[in-house]
Amino acid sequence: MDVVERAPASRSWPYAACGLLAAAAGMAAGHLVAAFVNPGASPVVAVGSAVVDSTPTPVKEWAVHTFGTADKPVLLTGVSVVTVVAAIGIGLLARRRPTLGTVLLAVLAALAGAAALTRPAALPQDLTPSVVAALVGIVTLAWLRRLAGAGPETAGAEPLTAGAEPPPDDGDPAPGLPTVTPSRRTFLAAGAGVAAGAVAAGAIGQQLGTPPTLPSSVTIPPPAEAIAPLPTGLEAMVKGLTPFRTPNNKFYRVDTALVIPRIDVADWHLEVRGQVDQPFTLSFEQLLAMPLVEKDITLNCVSNEVGGPYISSTRFLGVRVSDLLRTARLQAGPDQILSESTDGMSISTPVEALTDDREALVAVAMDGRPLPAAHGFPARLVTPGLYGYVGSTKWLARLTATTYAARQAYWTQRGWAARTSIKTQSRIDTPDDNGSYPVGKLAVAGVAWAQGRGISRVEVQVDDGPWQRATLGPDAGTDYWRQWYLVWGATSGKHRVTVRATDGNGDVQTAEPRDSFPSGATGYHSIGVTVS
Repeated sequence: MDVVERAPASRSWPYAACGLLAAAAGMAAGHLVAAFVNPGASPVVAVGSAVVDSTPTPVKEWAVHTFGTADKPVLLTGVSVVTVVAAIGIGLLARRRPTLGTVLLAVLAALAGAAALTRPAALPQDLTPSVVAALVGIVTLAWLRRLAGAGPETAGAEPLTAGAEPPPDDGDPAPGLPTVTPSRRTFLAAGAGVAAGAVAAGAIGQQLGTPPTLPSSVTIPPPAEAIAPLPTGLEAMVKGLTPFRTPNNKFYRVDTALVIPRIDVADWHLEVRGQVDQPFTLSFEQLLAMPLVEKDITLNCVSNEVGGPYISSTRFLGVRVSDLLRTARLQAGPDQILSESTDGMSISTPVEALTDDREALVAVAMDGRPLPAAHGFPARLVTPGLYGYVGSTKWLARLTATTYAARQAYWTQRGWAARTSIKTQSRIDTPDDNGSYPVGKLAVAGVAWAQGRGISRVEVQVDDGPWQRATLGPDAGTDYWRQWYLVWGATSGKHRVTVRATDGNGDVQTAEPRDSFPSGATGYHSIGVTVS
């Protein structure tokens, strides 16, 4: 008579869980180790950065316009989801082919390591987080897989003859409920422990790897010559109008850094090199010892669509770039200064924009405080009149005098214009687009900018009516935006409200609509309003 051994359950979910938990443990361990080595070398972050670099420009523009400042969390979430799906597949495969599952898990970690090592400022130790992730993931997968395949405990059980019924299980808690055997309890407890450990390790790594909102123990000297305080804006008078001076925590941020660089000023230095007669290196202390200059500047991103939010204004404090280049004795040949960040990001700026009277700065403070970590601490480049991608390198590490023919910067390599200036633009802040308002007086207000030229006039058109001249707010110089408002006698119906600006040279902004790629968006900003 044949003998049939009692077999473990054939469900596959425990093996899927094995792969998922192994990958989670590995990623969390790698993230924790990266906090001590380099936060940018965390497996998920390294892969995300590689995805950013390889993504076509139209896709990047779509992501910025669709997700705004949430584009980085969305990207990291996407990388995590792909990793989760791959890990589940690896776990299922490891059920019957454990060696292949282990190899694929190692390959997954190796891809993260390769991504970390291909970053522009990568060091050999940046491979460490991925190595740790691989080891932790492989060990966890093997351990959980053994527990998943252990089946119910059968020690001392009698074999069953063919066709015989198994003995009743007195431990069944209740009819209709699944039996939880000791081995399953062990697997579930182990899985819960791995999950909790992964969450804890990831959270600790995130906390350790995140720089403070503001650097501590840094004192910025006063300017060599203070300028007049910024005038009071119109925002208290016109509800919904953008503040004249943008608070640091509201200042727009668009960059490629998935992890904000964590920089110790004691180790930081700025190199000035390339086609200069006297290259030199400055410590942060030496930089602060140079004459500091205050400048009121409006910065905006080239990706900013018409009426978009990626523009802000504040007072910066820093050292003139022209002073640095003069000290280095810039040679006659260079036509660009290639600036690079501590994480390897590069931006190219025309030499003339850094040496003329616009006074471009290596800024160390904004709005009266040291640069926030998210905005370039300890120093960043600020170039009035240029979009950020050609004049505003954060976490600045070096300035190299070179030529456009010899070196291409990050965005130029991706098809953006090497040379461009900010277009004259205007935006309606209030009333809200597609908003509903009562009949009567309604304030139409917003901001306009034309850095380097200034704003001389702003006009508003309702439907197809005449252009009406708006009242301009305070003037803080040609490199700063202007607030404006118009009191409109709103009548019943659906209306289209449009704005246009005229710069200080008398040139009206172009009405031709154009996308931001490759040199900045153009066109009039319009909103719809319902009045009843």
